[in-house]
Amino acid sequence: MIYDLKISGGFVVDGTGAPGQRMDIGIVGDRIVAVGALTEAALEEIDATDRVVIPGFVDIHTHYDGQATWDPEMAPSSWHGVTTVVMGNCGVGFAPAAPDRREWLVGLMEGVEDIPGSALTEGMTWDWESFPEYLDALEKLDRTIDVATQVPHGAVRAYVMGERGAANEIPTETEIARMSVIVEEGLKAGALGFSTSRTVLHKSIDGELVPGTTASKDELLGIGRALKRAGHGVFEMASDLLPEWHEFEWMGDLSRETGAPVTFTALESPIKGVPFVEQLSQMREQNAKGARIVAQISMRGTGLILGWQATFHPFSQRASWKAIAEKPWEEKWRHLCDPSFRAQLLSERGEPTGSDLQLIADLMESAFSMQYEMRPGFDYEPTAEQSIERCAGDAGVSPEEYAYDFMMRDGGAGMIYFPLLNYANGNLDFLEPALNSDDCVNSLSDGGAHCGTICDAAATTFMLQHWVRDRSHGRLPLEYAIKRQCRDTARLYGLMDRGVLDKGYLADLNIIDLEAMALNLPTVAFDLPAGGRRLLQTAKGYDCTIKSGKVTFRNSTATGCFPGTVIRGPQPAPVAASHPESAIG
Repeated sequence: MIYDLKISGGFVVDGTGAPGQRMDIGIVGDRIVAVGALTEAALEEIDATDRVVIPGFVDIHTHYDGQATWDPEMAPSSWHGVTTVVMGNCGVGFAPAAPDRREWLVGLMEGVEDIPGSALTEGMTWDWESFPEYLDALEKLDRTIDVATQVPHGAVRAYVMGERGAANEIPTETEIARMSVIVEEGLKAGALGFSTSRTVLHKSIDGELVPGTTASKDELLGIGRALKRAGHGVFEMASDLLPEWHEFEWMGDLSRETGAPVTFTALESPIKGVPFVEQLSQMREQNAKGARIVAQISMRGTGLILGWQATFHPFSQRASWKAIAEKPWEEKWRHLCDPSFRAQLLSERGEPTGSDLQLIADLMESAFSMQYEMRPGFDYEPTAEQSIERCAGDAGVSPEEYAYDFMMRDGGAGMIYFPLLNYANGNLDFLEPALNSDDCVNSLSDGGAHCGTICDAAATTFMLQHWVRDRSHGRLPLEYAIKRQCRDTARLYGLMDRGVLDKGYLADLNIIDLEAMALNLPTVAFDLPAGGRRLLQTAKGYDCTIKSGKVTFRNSTATGCFPGTVIRGPQPAPVAASHPESAIG
């Protein structure tokens, strides 16, 4: 046999959790056909000596629903070793879409996920109405990675109920039945699940709650039964977990009745109604009764990146800033460099937001003990000594002055890290038990979303750099971390053909230099359609990313090869796998 591609001499961590070992990998077409000490020739051979070979990462929580219709590279996730993404999370997406609802859906995505509406409007062709037609439209574009979808509650509700659905009014039994049928059609066409949002933080650009936020148990179970009829699918949810909503009770009932996994975003939060530990406890109570609920957890603090060119900064709500907020950057910069403008801005206090975001705005403006300056080599588990408050005290200035001047660095490119969520007691210790629990899954990168506020699509790189290599305590073994971000995430969504390096599996791999692995500082780019803004973050340490047997990135540079596809439904495990554990998925 002559292989199309052979990876030789690498330390292979196969994704099953088994100890890594030095071996070769032979690839023909889009599949791995041999592993071990291989002597056969290959059309192309990559020497992986002194490198680690791992499966391509499977990221199950992204929002590329619009970007996937125009961007073949699928950055920034593809820059961080991700070869498969699941989008359509949190109840927002672009199908089904009645022609008169397109602008409204753009506003919903812009408000919830901070994706520039102008970029979505210019970038999307809207050559679909139904969800199956949306999948067909996605297949028209070549891409570097595989994309999978979920049917979003917000779009379905608006499609069936019109203005009443958008306004979160109560549906009739007939409307619930129709929504369920649309979800079933989407699942049968290839969607991997259904998603909804139940958090007051998710609002349209006009300040309206996402449709379905206050949905009753009858509506949620009625729609969820589509998963049982279709024979597959995950029910995904973002929620404030308000105690009076009894979220875990209906999640348990839905999972037990349909047999489907239910997965929710689990975050330590000063806003959510249930503490992180209690969230997991209530989940486990339901699972002990036969449910299958899985917590999606983030591996680092979730919050905001603050800067003059980002969506927010500590002075966003002050009158002097609001007066120039819509001006071109060059004009803003002239004002920021003016000592009189600086003095005026620092003397002001933020104006009320008039929204549920007031607490966040207040903390952003004053909680400098929770904000940290981002410098080269920034540690995403910063200590109190690294806070803006402490640095300002050492410099003999006020925290406001220090923050202002720090953001002026490098022509206004200085950025501040503000981990509002998921950063209990100033560290990540609380995550250690969850990261070692099978009922929790690595997630919440939000790739493609929160373009001007969050840059967590690099979560996979962070896992390797911080949790595997650099953390002072509680580190994860490399083999276990890879299993969590490859095999485990793939299995949750029924993608049994990837996440493992073995015979018969998709040839999705990364060749990495673990010792060189490093995150670069985030930067602001205006490269979306219509000049839309987004935060981007690159990394060091990726020698090659291979998707379906084709090299898509060499030394973090795209090769122009686009082997990615649209995933249609669950994918079976290969029968030729050599490891018994991996053969069962």
